[in-house]
Order: sequence, then C-alpha cells, then structure tokens
Amino acid sequence: MKRIKLISVLLASLVLGACSSSDDNGTSITYTETSQREAPVWQIDWSNNQERPNWTAPDASDYANWTILKVQIEEALKPFVSDGDLMALFVNGELRGLAKPAITVADNQTSAGKFLMKAYGNETGSETVNMSLQYYNQTLKHIFILSDDISLNSDKTTGIDEDFIPEFTNGSAKYPVMKTVTVESLLAKVGITPASGNIAGAFVGDECRGTVTLSAAGSTSLLIYGRNAGESVTLKYYDAANGKLYTIPNAVSM
Repeated sequence: MKRIKLISVLLASLVLGACSSSDDNGTSITYTETSQREAPVWQIDWSNNQERPNWTAPDASDYANWTILKVQIEEALKPFVSDGDLMALFVNGELRGLAKPAITVADNQTSAGKFLMKAYGNETGSETVNMSLQYYNQTLKHIFILSDDISLNSDKTTGIDEDFIPEFTNGSAKYPVMKTVTVESLLAKVGITPASGNIAGAFVGDECRGTVTLSAAGSTSLLIYGRNAGESVTLKYYDAANGKLYTIPNAVSM
C-alpha cells in the first residue's frame, strides 16, 4: 500500500496538467504536460535483422561500356558505416556494380560514408530500364533499397560523375510507410505555442519514428516513418525555456 501511495505522489509531482481540445472532426485531443529539466535525446533505431547479401561483382568482359558512380551516404546513416558495408547497382534485376566503402589514401581508413563504383552496361541509350541501388549496412543488418524505372536517352550522358546522396531511409525495409506533417499546425490544434529551436518527436509506443528541430520560419516539416498504414502516432514536444515536455497521443494516423 505504501508503494502505491509513493508512486501516486511521484506521478502527481511530474504531471503539471492535462488539457484537451478538438480536431477538425470534433474528436477530442488530449495532451499531458510534464516537467523535464534536460532536453530529451530522440533517435530513430534503423537496426534490422536482414542477412548479409551474397552479391558477386559483375564480369567486366560481359559489357560494352561502363560509368563511375560516386555515392555519399546520407547524414542519418553515416555513424553506422563500416568496412563490411556493400553498395550494389542492379539494372533490370542484374547486378551491374558492386563496391565497398572508399578508403582514404592518407590513413588507409574507411572514408566518411563514400562509395566509388564502376557500373557496367550494354544499353544503347534508348531503353527504359529498372535501376535499383541497394545498400547493405553491416552494423544495422539492414538492406536499404531505392528503385525506379528510368528512360535512357541517347542524346544525354548516362551516369553520375559527382557525389550522389540517395535518401535510403525513405521507404526502408523496416519503415516502408512515410508521412510528413507540419509540427506547428499540430501544436496549434491543442493550444500549444511553439518556439523555434525546440524539438519535436513522433512515437509509436516507446519507439521513435521521427524527430526535428523547429524552424524559425514557423513551418517545420516532420517526416514520420511507419511500419504499417494506420498506425497511431504520438507527438512529443519539448519546451526548453520552461523545461516542459508536452505529449499528444493520437496526434497523427499513418
């Protein structure tokens, strides 16, 4: 009995208030306001459980032409790059290029998320092909895939001769569903006044599905990553100046 009373006292000291409002459909939206001195550290967990692919480099003698592909890993995945990573290019399902992380000459260490690949082909420049760039991250055990049907044009140079930064996190195997919302609009619906420099995060249960720092422009886009359509997302907003954490359940539906 004493333990229950103690927990009740602790909860009462943390919860400063609970407020409610309604969305455009008249549905009640409730949020809680808690005291928190230190800013939370929110981060999406990109780890997965996919096996290392058994990719084999193409035989150059089978192809009439080639091009150099330079790929730079996006900021969200840079901390997880390792020597065991692989980058592969597929054309119509056929592997045309394979590379490991580039090595800097100065210290013989893995470069900062850069891949240098020789990609091969026999296309004449008039076909429509399906190109798929696939990135295996060994640390995360995650194969990230970006695919698209591309119409080649013989009058244009086909290939990439400068750093290409693909957004592998968009539509990943772990989070195939995505939705973009405006943070300020969501906060306004429940009467919370946002301030630039504060952070907002999207959660499904305890799992972070997206985070962003509010812009001074007043219209901050938050990209939310989902596992399935229809998931209910909780929005969290941290007010640094006042040391308050606002939690808005069911703020977004994927």
